[in-house]
Amino acid sequence: MFKRLVMTGLLALTATMAAPGWAQEAAAQADVVQAAAVTINKGDNTWVMVAATLVILMSIPGLALFYGGLVRAKNMLSVLMQVFTLFCLITVLWVVYGYSLAFTEGGAFYGSFDKVLLMGVTPESIGATFSKGVGISEFIFVVFQGAFAAITCGLIVGGFAERMKFSAVLLFAVIWFTFAYIPMAHMVWYWAGPDAYTDAAAAEAAGATAGYLFQHGALDFAGGTVVHINAAVAGLVGAFMAGKRVGYGRDPMTPHSLTMTMIGAALLWFGWFGFNAGSALEANGTAALALINTWVAPAAAALSWTFAEWLMKGRPSLLGAVSGAVAGLVAITPAAGFVGVGGALIIGLLSGVAGLWGVHGLKRLLGADDSLDVFGLHGVCGILGAVLTGVFASPDLGGTGVWDYVTNQVAEGYSILTQVKIQVIGVLVTVAWTALVSAVAYKAVDLLVGLRVKEDAEREGLDVTSHGEKAYSL
Repeated sequence: MFKRLVMTGLLALTATMAAPGWAQEAAAQADVVQAAAVTINKGDNTWVMVAATLVILMSIPGLALFYGGLVRAKNMLSVLMQVFTLFCLITVLWVVYGYSLAFTEGGAFYGSFDKVLLMGVTPESIGATFSKGVGISEFIFVVFQGAFAAITCGLIVGGFAERMKFSAVLLFAVIWFTFAYIPMAHMVWYWAGPDAYTDAAAAEAAGATAGYLFQHGALDFAGGTVVHINAAVAGLVGAFMAGKRVGYGRDPMTPHSLTMTMIGAALLWFGWFGFNAGSALEANGTAALALINTWVAPAAAALSWTFAEWLMKGRPSLLGAVSGAVAGLVAITPAAGFVGVGGALIIGLLSGVAGLWGVHGLKRLLGADDSLDVFGLHGVCGILGAVLTGVFASPDLGGTGVWDYVTNQVAEGYSILTQVKIQVIGVLVTVAWTALVSAVAYKAVDLLVGLRVKEDAEREGLDVTSHGEKAYSL
């Protein structure tokens, strides 16, 4: 994913000033060619616009309904309100400063304030893609990436659902977005764009301006680290710091509407095609690869979860099937455009079993009341997918390998062991960074406004006590 306005031709223009007339004319003509080299393809623009709206669909209504159906009826509206309002809040913050700090040149962890309030971004601004000479309208890229930021913050809600103050949710989101999401997005996805890689020296110079994990070669096609592991760790820390729900382990806390959860999961899967295939930023073969992998992996994961649960419990469940699909979607996200269909199938099958263990075995080991299993699904399967990306991206296993933009071909000598080590480092950096930021943010919010609602309010339900409304009338 490529996040920078492309500017060309300035060096050649300077060189013409001291040249003979005929050379100046030739250089000027070369300038025109070079300046026109980066162009917008209307097909690419159209596809990424559609993909951006599909990612928005994942948050509202997809994630909102998926989470809403999983809580008790008395808290349905509170979850819908939290996801919906966070989407609006992060959208505004993204435009004000988030995009600028994430996707402009600066340091290894943050960009700059050059594009605060989208200053300088116009309908004529061009953002780079994966291909040299190919761009998309920068406004489209702003929306696409903003939708990623919004759903990431929404995912965290599942860790502390049914007990957090609404004011605390919003305040935490502002802090976490600023100090966890933005730097992770910059570290993993920011670089100078393919057109800066003209030769080895230029590539070295351009690489030095990229985000920290990008510089180290971490592969994350659509957000295994930035979105899923990032949000999952924040949700788990929130579950610990907010404490367990009143009656947890004693009172029944079963989902009140698996129908809503099924609808939400289906909308998530539908929107995920934009999430993953849209991350190619072009309507090309890489997008097609990400599309088919986003189709195959969750289907395989849903089946592996279903049959594993059937074997363990004696009967399959709808909740298990849709959870398996989400597990597969999470796991294939970092790998979608890098692995072959066979690799996607294996990742999907493994993620279904891993997710089942995450929401049952690991949850008991951790002892946290992760209300909607954010870490069990997004954390476990995000880590699995990130690591396996290093394995199945290998050309020997049907993957795409790593593209060398200097030679304009797949780089030779792909090492699975080396890439897996890089992937593990990326996972560890993500976990450490977001765990620290999340702990500090929750503590600050607790001191300022308090994290938990009062016990009586929690027993009555947040729909009435926090919002004065009910999801259902008798």
